[in-house]
Amino acid sequence: MRHKGVILWLTGLSGAGKTTIARGIECKLKERDCLVEILDGDEIRSHLSKELGFTKEDRNTNIRRIGFVANLLSRNGIVAIVAAISPYRAIRDEIRMMNENFIEVYVDAPLEVCEVRDIKGLYAKARSGEIKNFTGIADPYEPPINPEVICRTTKESIEECINKVIAELERLEYIPIWNQMNQC
Repeated sequence: MRHKGVILWLTGLSGAGKTTIARGIECKLKERDCLVEILDGDEIRSHLSKELGFTKEDRNTNIRRIGFVANLLSRNGIVAIVAAISPYRAIRDEIRMMNENFIEVYVDAPLEVCEVRDIKGLYAKARSGEIKNFTGIADPYEPPINPEVICRTTKESIEECINKVIAELERLEYIPIWNQMNQC
């Protein structure tokens, strides 16, 4: 059965839980035989956007590239899950306006929690000045004003967050309602 494509855009600070939630959603969608692809911000940076830095202009260029690829996937019936900080509201809104099927998921976690979760030590490097323009430290993060889903990873389990997103996909009829108790 062919499903309708959609862009599922997970935004939030580094360490908020975007990639973990994205992988869980991917697993549940594959159980349902949905076509799904994850576009992870870190992976895109290392493959499609190597030459870009972290100025506002470079970040916007990176997000436009991710949005372009996500649109190509979604218009071909694929659930394109984007897990990218995408700190600026205006560029996220621009991507939304260019795509018919777009769901914004705000992965919300306070900065201090994200710093504790930071296994790569990026926040510490940003605080010491080793990394410039780091989102949340020296560069702003602009939370979405009206996202379709909010996942509060300090108050909800990862499984609860994943299920919230799946429920929204079902509600909007991007995927069929699933009554089985399958687990990854």
